[in-house]
Amino acid sequence: MSSVPCRLGSRPAQTGDGRARQPCKGSCAGTDPPNRSPRTSAGAVAGHLQLNGAVLPVACRHRQLTWRTVWCGGGRSAVTVSGARDVLDGTALLCWGRTCLAGLEHRREEINALNVFPVPDADTGTNLLATMRAAVEAAEAAGASRANTEASEDGSAAHAVAVAMAHGATVGARGNSGIILSQVLRGVAEAVDGGPFTADSLRVALTRASELVREALSVPIEGTILTVLDCAAAAAAGCPDRTLAGVALAAADGAAKALGDTPFQLGVLREAGVVDAGARGLVVLLDSLVTMTRGEAPARPEYPRPSSVARCASADDAEPQYEVMYLLAHSDESRVAALRARLGELGDSVVVVGDGGGSWSAHVHCADAGAAVEAGIAAGTLSRIRVENVTFGPHLDVWSAPGNRAGVAGAGNEPNPAALAADARTWPARTGDTARSVPTADSTQVVAGALGSAAAKPPGAPADRGILAVVAGAGAASLFEDAGAVVLAGDEPVTATALLAAIRRMPNREVLVLPNGALPAHELVAVGVAARDAHRDVLLLPSASMVQGLAALAVHDRGRIAVDDAFTMSEAAATTRWGSLCAATERALTMVGTCEPGDGLGLAGHDVVVIEPDVRAAGRTLLDRLLAFGGELVTLLMGAAAPEGLGDELAAHIAQHFPGVEVIVYSGGQQGDSVQIGVE
Repeated sequence: MSSVPCRLGSRPAQTGDGRARQPCKGSCAGTDPPNRSPRTSAGAVAGHLQLNGAVLPVACRHRQLTWRTVWCGGGRSAVTVSGARDVLDGTALLCWGRTCLAGLEHRREEINALNVFPVPDADTGTNLLATMRAAVEAAEAAGASRANTEASEDGSAAHAVAVAMAHGATVGARGNSGIILSQVLRGVAEAVDGGPFTADSLRVALTRASELVREALSVPIEGTILTVLDCAAAAAAGCPDRTLAGVALAAADGAAKALGDTPFQLGVLREAGVVDAGARGLVVLLDSLVTMTRGEAPARPEYPRPSSVARCASADDAEPQYEVMYLLAHSDESRVAALRARLGELGDSVVVVGDGGGSWSAHVHCADAGAAVEAGIAAGTLSRIRVENVTFGPHLDVWSAPGNRAGVAGAGNEPNPAALAADARTWPARTGDTARSVPTADSTQVVAGALGSAAAKPPGAPADRGILAVVAGAGAASLFEDAGAVVLAGDEPVTATALLAAIRRMPNREVLVLPNGALPAHELVAVGVAARDAHRDVLLLPSASMVQGLAALAVHDRGRIAVDDAFTMSEAAATTRWGSLCAATERALTMVGTCEPGDGLGLAGHDVVVIEPDVRAAGRTLLDRLLAFGGELVTLLMGAAAPEGLGDELAAHIAQHFPGVEVIVYSGGQQGDSVQIGVE
């Protein structure tokens, strides 16, 4: 079946009853003339669905599409959406993921406002959104949406999409709620093994997800997303309807009813006058499935937000608490169970989950972040370690009025910067990889603090924000200083103590740090945890080299709020592929063979990938490899040991073999590397 494009939502039309209708301008279906019955059309549909004031993207392939007018947002608007269907193939499952993503984006502020348990840090909506985004992007990166053709009637496409989404959510999970969401998607993946997603698949998926979540939690707490997921599974199992649409509606209604009961089950919710935030996110997911299968969204009540939330006592009185997350590989179920038990001894909110394919994600709130990391090392191989200070200081009132929040990261339109920094693609891809939006498996994300009250500024007021960069070489230091950064000299090895002292010397309330590869990840974790205090908010950005740091500084804007600035800079650094050139000083064995003294070595990231007789030849070969995946701008930061004329020679090579690519050559003066190369 060929794909026929269609766009919904350009200019209003009229249906037979005179209501506003969104016209279709593609070739699959036009606007229904007045007084004409709905019709069906085959093909792929890509458009927008407006739900309660939010415009949600729709992009699905169906054999039959029944168009109807649906009233949303209290009867204020109407749109045309596709009708009910009994199964979801691979493309429709991915469309459901995108609809969930749009729904969570629309409800993020509401869910953040409801977040009072387990930690009232107003980031549950942001974490769910980031996790779902990772799931959808993983499915798209795997090419699952293109694999759904008429030849894939065996359901393999649906299974491939579901598995990719489950894996993406597991490795990209943010927070306690994000990890639990990953298990809902894993339940879907296990349920569609061997066929499309049906009513029976939904029953199995919810039941399996409920089992997985209970197994993953060290201490299950009722009145949370756990209870609501159980109720959704029970409602689906008890639904006599044989259609997917009917079972989806039963599950969503069961979850919504259970959501309303959560304040009666959990005291902290009752005291705050709110429902559980994570469970509200689950209802969004199930309602999105109803929208996909029935063509209309269920009506839900407006859930009240708290007028005030009692926070912890001041930071001086409260024991520091950290949220620790990391990915775990090369482990097994017995070692994972031991890790879960150990984390339970160290703190609370313990969740350790897997994707069913050998990857696990761990989460804990504890006072000893180092011990939590050590427990993970004992269980397997760690990557993407994430530590955030979640101790609340003297910000006793986060909301001054319902819906009017200030002073905490993640509130309103200011999502939690830790989640954003992690969502900003973390460390760059190694050579041979193209720039990817899903973080690489061997990356490590280090986050310290949350840009809270210091990030809240009156409109138009300059931010009290400084940038600290670790830089080697006099020329490179001048470049960073000219861009507005404070430089910590990195000509000699920089210690964690020196970096911490430099951060504390910064006079700014907000400090963004560009480590530029000066310290290993585990030391950055320690610095990040120690640097944040009640008077200063600190965020370490993912720059593994000076050329990545320069890319980040190029997009720095003091006029933006802190979280937006950190996100943009992190993204610029992480999407810059980088390498370096140096001369071998002794005979050594590398991953590409044995080098002799004087050989030119080309490194992609920290790995030797090129050995040539001299540095000039190595530079040409390395550039060919780095630019094989494309690029618009190449930065050459020349070191003190660079041979005379090397910069001009490499620039000429790029101009000859990669026309259209811009080249900038700087004199860095750094020792060790003859050249650092950045490709953007």
